Amino acid sequence: MYEKKTFPNLNCGLDLVGEVLYGKWKIRLLWFINEGYLRPSELQRKIPDASRRVINIQLKELEEHELVTRTIYPVMPPKVEYTLTDFGKTLIPVLTSIGLWGDEYQDRLRRVILKGYPDHV
Repeated sequence: MYEKKTFPNLNCGLDLVGEVLYGKWKIRLLWFINEGYLRPSELQRKIPDASRRVINIQLKELEEHELVTRTIYPVMPPKVEYTLTDFGKTLIPVLTSIGLWGDEYQDRLRRVILKGYPDHV
């Protein structure tokens, strides 16, 4: 397992948020869990570009940061579900605001993002 070699900068709220939400799929995982997609296979279908391994790693990190809880049901094959903690639920209004901002400026955001891809027409 990867072990971090440098101590994180935790001097302000943005640094702290960055530490817990850093990861390409974490925001989407939190959103989809809030929407009721609780099983790893359901989350994989909602985010097909993410590998199962990366989804599992990021779910584990979200669990370590107390944003989600994992429940393992004693059935065969084992069934695992993730739910937001009360702490994790406090992020949903923030994610909603970010999503609305992205919706409002989607054309501009696409344009500036795609500037970095010269082959894109």
